[in-house]
Amino acid sequence: MLRLRVKIYALALFSKRKGATFAKTQRFFYSFSIKIKLPIMNLIVDQGNSFTKIGIFSDKELLHTAIFKQLGKKELESLFELYPVSATILSSVVNPEYEMIEYLKKRSKKFILLDENTPLPIENLYKTPETLGKDRIAVCIGANYLKPNANLLVIDAGTAVTYDVVNAKNQYVGGNISPGLEMRRKALHTFTQKLPLIEMKDSAPMLGTTTDEAILAGIVNGLIYEMEGYISSLSSIYPDLSIFLTGGDLFYFEKKLKNSIFADSNLLLAGLNRILNF
Repeated sequence: MLRLRVKIYALALFSKRKGATFAKTQRFFYSFSIKIKLPIMNLIVDQGNSFTKIGIFSDKELLHTAIFKQLGKKELESLFELYPVSATILSSVVNPEYEMIEYLKKRSKKFILLDENTPLPIENLYKTPETLGKDRIAVCIGANYLKPNANLLVIDAGTAVTYDVVNAKNQYVGGNISPGLEMRRKALHTFTQKLPLIEMKDSAPMLGTTTDEAILAGIVNGLIYEMEGYISSLSSIYPDLSIFLTGGDLFYFEKKLKNSIFADSNLLLAGLNRILNF
């Protein structure tokens, strides 16, 4: 709630008649307060291995997103100046800087540093919750928010590709971790003497007719077959399984998978926002 103090000046005209008519102007000062209700906004900070992504939410609506190679105090100050942020959540798969945590605490009425002790809107059945990646549980919560009480497979295609399952009881069951496109591309070059470090392209052939094409086709098609294998196997275990696809490499796969999927590049932000509002 924002309180504004408003000042109004009024001019009043008076006349007196004592032989001659004259006018006197008198200035009056009025002061009163009004209350303006501004929307409460949430700042979502997702610190990943390669970059940091932020989101600004008004309740459940995503208003703004941005990606930073380095997110520091200067960038955060700009965000707080532009948006009336009241609550902040920080999720990090690396070790966040102490200065960033302290600054966010200072500027936010409510601050959450996501860890294994943070209350969640779904039940976590993972045996070692302290080792579970924050991004993995967050994307699952985002998918569960969009489709509650349903069996879900969430595929997050980033530096690593993760496959995580939420069941129809709104329980996080577990999942698997696999190397992502970039990791596979670099591994073939690093651990061999002659294979080149290729440039990624938007599309890959079924079979390569050059070594560069063979590497590209191998890593892209290999991941597609891997994803489809998980979808097929898990669909036989979890009836009416819904598939969610997210992550930085989403565009490589969203139109290549044979199965019907929900593609959402901001699923992680939505999940973190739900945790913050929980």
